[in-house]
Amino acid sequence: MKSVVVTGVSSGIGRGTAKVLVEKGFHVFGSVRKAEDAKRLSDELGNAFTPLLFDITDERAVHEAAQQVRDSLHGETLFGLVNNAGVSAQGPLAYLPVDQYRHQLEVNLVGPFIATQAFVPLLGMDRSLKGNPGRIINISSVGGKLGGPFIGAYHASKFGLEGFSDSLRRELLLYGIDVIVIGPGSVATATWDKAEEIDVSRYEETEYAPALEKYTRFMIDGGRKGYSPERLGKKIWKALTVPHPRVRYAVVPHSFITWTIPLLLPKRLVDTLIANSLGLQRK
Repeated sequence: MKSVVVTGVSSGIGRGTAKVLVEKGFHVFGSVRKAEDAKRLSDELGNAFTPLLFDITDERAVHEAAQQVRDSLHGETLFGLVNNAGVSAQGPLAYLPVDQYRHQLEVNLVGPFIATQAFVPLLGMDRSLKGNPGRIINISSVGGKLGGPFIGAYHASKFGLEGFSDSLRRELLLYGIDVIVIGPGSVATATWDKAEEIDVSRYEETEYAPALEKYTRFMIDGGRKGYSPERLGKKIWKALTVPHPRVRYAVVPHSFITWTIPLLLPKRLVDTLIANSLGLQRK
């Protein structure tokens, strides 16, 4: 049975991916931060799922999990690593607390770096292992190519992940290990319920408050109408298994309006459209 490591499987895209991969006959090693999530997913997914208990920013814990996976593989290579775990900080960059910005980068950008270093030997860099080289799937976002207001820390992390992925892919050509980016648009997950609970009261006295409220509502409403996590899981399965994968897959609802046109339009024009829709014009 082929094995894949997926980080951040307690909910959302990670859980949907784990479910799809198990259904497709893979053994999934999935990372969670809480023991109760490990038990819940083990009960749900059965013997084809092994929980890995670690925080993606804890280098020692991630490397210990990699040793656990190595022991389970019995000298075979790992089929894939899906760097999925992530968070999103919200607020205007001029006021966003530095610790929130730093945490955003730690989870979304340093975390995949830690996981990659821990698991890449199992994907074929360790030439003593038997089997074909594996693949790394990095979960970016439409926000890894298009930047909007009020989630600038998130965009910084995802733009960074895109560059990290390009460099890593070219370095790992030496070992035949491929690196593929999945860039989702809106995905209907519990994230949007959590977004309504984010405390943005610190920005109420700033001039950004009305625009921030409008943008947050727009994002939540759109997110709840997004693709299912399982649809993303199927795209990840495809990226892991097709003979000649693309280097990047954009999985974006209403892609012509929300992806193609914004990429083609001049950035200054997009600035104006955003300013008009949110009330960000200079007073």
